[in-house]
Amino acid sequence: MGQAELIANVRAYESSKSEDERICYDPLAIHFINPKMWEVLVEHPEMAADTEAGINSIVSRVKYLDDIVEKSVKEGLEQLVILGAGFDTRAYRIDGLENVTVFEVDHPTPQQYKTQKIKEIFQSDLENVVYVPVDFESEKISEKLFKKGYNASLKTLFIMEGFIYYITPEAVAETLSFIVKNSGNGSAVVFDYLLDSGVMEGNKQRPGANVFKFGIKEDGLEEFLGQFGFSDIQGSSTKDLKKLYYHGKNENRFPYEKILYFAIATV
Repeated sequence: MGQAELIANVRAYESSKSEDERICYDPLAIHFINPKMWEVLVEHPEMAADTEAGINSIVSRVKYLDDIVEKSVKEGLEQLVILGAGFDTRAYRIDGLENVTVFEVDHPTPQQYKTQKIKEIFQSDLENVVYVPVDFESEKISEKLFKKGYNASLKTLFIMEGFIYYITPEAVAETLSFIVKNSGNGSAVVFDYLLDSGVMEGNKQRPGANVFKFGIKEDGLEEFLGQFGFSDIQGSSTKDLKKLYYHGKNENRFPYEKILYFAIATV
């Protein structure tokens, strides 16, 4: 199972819960999962329980980013760029984004599969969604975006969900530099990241999995983003998201702590 499908499975599983129990809601995620895997999860919920902290971390991340997108739309967002989009469905389910140009940037193979699925669901392409195929480590995001109509003068939100730690430090720096130099006033970037100490440890504990390539040193977020010219830099962790979202029936659910961190910064 690929990473994009794995995350879609988690979103679909969470979305199947009642409204007062689920943390995030993505009614489209179920279209991107393996039906056989879904049957197994439904018949054996204890499998999800075995990885509960990981699942909780993912659904917290989804909810957090959904909230930021919704807030950005209300504040006059003009473009949304999703880097490493995978099976992200925000362009198709968040109110207001139909009036925003959304660029979904991803590797050609999963993107081709996704576009086929979107056509099956909606019977057509969405006019405001632009697909940008790119190999993040051998091609320049800037060239690909501009060829697809990206406007550097517009207020833009860049999302990097489950993405930044899989690309090289050089690719991270190039991406962040591009954002600062090529987006309008009030633009922002939001992403989740690992500590640099967690990159090495994570690779040890995940033999055979996608290799982590990038992390930020502990207490080094402001210095790191500041060097590119970002301002209003805010950091948070899954512990903070626990306080935000896990109430009522979810009070006893816990995401991983001291592993996944979040950053949002303004251009």
